[in-house]
Amino acid sequence: MDTVNIHEAKTQLSRLIERVCAGEEIIIARGGKPVARLAPLLRSAKPRTPGLLKGKIWVAKDFNAPLPDDLLDLFEGKSPPEEPRAARKAKTRKR
Repeated sequence: MDTVNIHEAKTQLSRLIERVCAGEEIIIARGGKPVARLAPLLRSAKPRTPGLLKGKIWVAKDFNAPLPDDLLDLFEGKSPPEEPRAARKAKTRKR
């Protein structure tokens, strides 16, 4: 892994990219301190195949239906409404 300064990287960018395409990683430094890494992009091993999971995934018909207000409030970070004390006591007795 080679280190080059920003000025050199700007003037030699095409050559640095050729080296990166060959598999090298290059560190770009400013004032001797590393600030960026020039590296090859990772390519997936094989291209994706559309429809590969067809028939294996099921989506409910009401998937896009609006959420009930109490559940929507929870997703939006709102506190649930306070339950009356009698209802809380009844829940704890059932357990």
